[in-house]
Amino acid sequence: MARSNREYGLATTVLHGGRVATPPGSPVVQPLYQSVNFGQETGTADGMIYPRYGNNPNAESVQRRLALLEGAEAALVLGSGMGATACAMLALLRPGDHLVASAWVYGGTRTLLETELALMGIDVTFVDPMETRGWRKALRKKTRAIFLETPVNPTCRVLDLRPVRFLTEANGLALVVDSTFASPINFRPFEHGADVVIHSATKYLNGHHDVLAGVVLGTAQYIEEVREKMTLWGQAPDPFACWLLERGLKTLSVRVERQNVNAMRVAEWCAARREVRRVHYPGLEAHPDHEIALFTQRGFGGMLGIELTGGAKAADKFLRRLLLITHAPSLGGVESLVSEPRFSSHSHLSAAERTAIGIPDGFVRFSIGIEDADDLIADIEQALR
Repeated sequence: MARSNREYGLATTVLHGGRVATPPGSPVVQPLYQSVNFGQETGTADGMIYPRYGNNPNAESVQRRLALLEGAEAALVLGSGMGATACAMLALLRPGDHLVASAWVYGGTRTLLETELALMGIDVTFVDPMETRGWRKALRKKTRAIFLETPVNPTCRVLDLRPVRFLTEANGLALVVDSTFASPINFRPFEHGADVVIHSATKYLNGHHDVLAGVVLGTAQYIEEVREKMTLWGQAPDPFACWLLERGLKTLSVRVERQNVNAMRVAEWCAARREVRRVHYPGLEAHPDHEIALFTQRGFGGMLGIELTGGAKAADKFLRRLLLITHAPSLGGVESLVSEPRFSSHSHLSAAERTAIGIPDGFVRFSIGIEDADDLIADIEQALR
């Protein structure tokens, strides 16, 4: 049985949520069950069966904690963020169905929705998420769900879920939210009308750049449908990945709170530099979604983007000169990273297409870590010089 039915705060939940009562002498830390087989009772299909079904003890432990953290009935950990997105959509949609999606999504997600789903007979319409009427105009009789991500990768735009939630509730549609950029510490989509929440657990949830995983959260019945897809498509995580994910999750609250503070410091400093044409960070009052972020989020996050005045050439020189901040394409970990979307998440788009969605040449994306903010700023300053 669980230790307590009491609802804990987020900082306590990341440490103790979903733990079961254990007798004296039991390990404080969840052991690693690196096994693909478990002894089974005769005459029943209950109990641990096989890790591909997502019921390894390490998976079940971290799934209970993640569900409590997001306020969901159930959670399922998968082998990657893209695996989570794919299985989540396959559990929702059937051939002939229609999906409405935000045009502002991660590049891999865009490819999945507009190419792979199309091969399965699922139609997708992309809309500008800032045009409220666009969501309504895109709806069809066969529309089954609306998909969006907030904050948006890499521009850090923050979407207002209220008009979308009104449409999904009025039309019986599922609202699917990729909340990877925020983490549950800064934003809990179920509190704002989401029906399904997706995370690339590789990022903030693990936070140490050493795990590849994803998670889908929703009702218990829906998660069982996702589990079926995960089992058949081979997207179950390795037990060691689940163990590392639970280990990293324990520091989620302190990591994100520190990253919020550091990113704000860096954003404010960059905003005062002549070498920087524009700073994309919702914590700044000049950000177009600052008020929405204030209303919906507990913190402004550790992600920010800057546009360098000198464009692509300036970005290339800047990245080569950084000493402390690592040039790498992931995000959400304790170490600060920087990447250039034109060569990573949005390399499939032309320069004109990137500019149209707010990612001009010279745009670089920071994932701010937990280092001393003064050291991060000093590194950025010497690289700009």
